[in-house]
Amino acid sequence: MSTKGDMYSFGILILEILTGRRPTEEMFKDGQTLHDYVKIALPNNFSEIVDATLISMGNESSPTITVSEQNSIFEIVDHLHPNTKKCLFSLFRIGLACSVEPPGQRMNMMEVTKELNMIRNVFYARRIRGNYI
Repeated sequence: MSTKGDMYSFGILILEILTGRRPTEEMFKDGQTLHDYVKIALPNNFSEIVDATLISMGNESSPTITVSEQNSIFEIVDHLHPNTKKCLFSLFRIGLACSVEPPGQRMNMMEVTKELNMIRNVFYARRIRGNYI
């Protein structure tokens, strides 16, 4: 047991939240992991891995989008504010950096805290100015 194991769990939790997938799902078998799934998909297939519920909840301009309308989700992702996309990419990057296989290469909590504070500041600065997602 070490803090490196805690960081791995934290990274996987972030990836679970952002993708809406659990690491125990059937699609993750034969050596495939949630970490690999995200790493392979980013950055080109971002709209395919981000949880549709997360995007549709945060998009005030399209409150009637249903989660089952995947094409609509692709469209919403394409029209996200660039800073919102940056925030989501940064969160994915943190999740990946915390869940790398060699424990010695994982982010530590001080680095994660700095990154999360920067993401929060960028995100909330836009909200204060009235530029929502």
